[in-house]
Amino acid sequence: MKTEITRLLGIEYPIIQGGMAWVAEYHLAAAVSEAGGLGIIGAANAPAEWVRWQIRETKKLTDKPFGVNVMLMSPHAEEVAEAAAREGVKVITTGAGSPEKYMKMWKNAGIKVMPVVASVALAKRMERCGADGVIAEGCESGGHIGETTTMALVPQIADAVNIPVIAAGGIADGRGIAAAFMLGAKGVQMGTRFIVTQECRVHENYKEMVLKAKDIDTRVTGRTTGHQVRALRNNMTGEYLKKEAEGASLEELELLTLGGLRRAVVDGDVKNGSVMSGQCAGLVKEKMTCKDLIQRLAEETEKLLKGFSYDE
Repeated sequence: MKTEITRLLGIEYPIIQGGMAWVAEYHLAAAVSEAGGLGIIGAANAPAEWVRWQIRETKKLTDKPFGVNVMLMSPHAEEVAEAAAREGVKVITTGAGSPEKYMKMWKNAGIKVMPVVASVALAKRMERCGADGVIAEGCESGGHIGETTTMALVPQIADAVNIPVIAAGGIADGRGIAAAFMLGAKGVQMGTRFIVTQECRVHENYKEMVLKAKDIDTRVTGRTTGHQVRALRNNMTGEYLKKEAEGASLEELELLTLGGLRRAVVDGDVKNGSVMSGQCAGLVKEKMTCKDLIQRLAEETEKLLKGFSYDE
């Protein structure tokens, strides 16, 4: 499973853990990196001091490459961007905007930059401003999403840019990884599958809800506001969709979700919190260590790619 991405990032397997807000902290990031993938700390809306602490704690647990996801709409984005550069992070992924104003600083620090994109236009723009790769994330993913599916998005972006493409959204096993390679990706980013790993520190209620999820159990809120979010259906998503259909204002709808992800991840309130999850949750059936998971994913993928037959 050596690809352009493993060589670029200095990792063993082309598997990147998603930078999920409140979920992707240093225990998980270090475990994924130690297992041969690329662990990511999700900065979300956290201040630079927290991110700096997370980076230093990760370094205590692994000497392998790991990254930070910078959420560009955060009020702390500039300070986080600078802290990541000063702390010697090897990789930065970004979401919710364009990282162009930070690119020179990051590149001067020797950091590999891979923005998350949901369109061909943004992918081409990121290539022009010096990105080392792009993460093409389809709408099957959990959390904030675009409109295009992974199946349609990845090959279009792969055709449009000359930098490596990482596929994200709806990938949970070796079949998904093999499919991503066939679509032109050089690696994958996975979020939902890592939520139920033993090293992930989310509340057990959250893990159990993902494990019990069926194929039809995610809902997308915010389609009328332009802020689409995919989460597992519960009281909160039901109330949100009801109010959204009745024409509630953006402010009223946001009150329903304010602090919702923290309630689910930290407090375990999976009825009224936001249990963000991708559509692939129905494929997630057991808890594993990050090491066992990544080894299984690699074995499944290699077997599929070597033994593929149109007749089977």
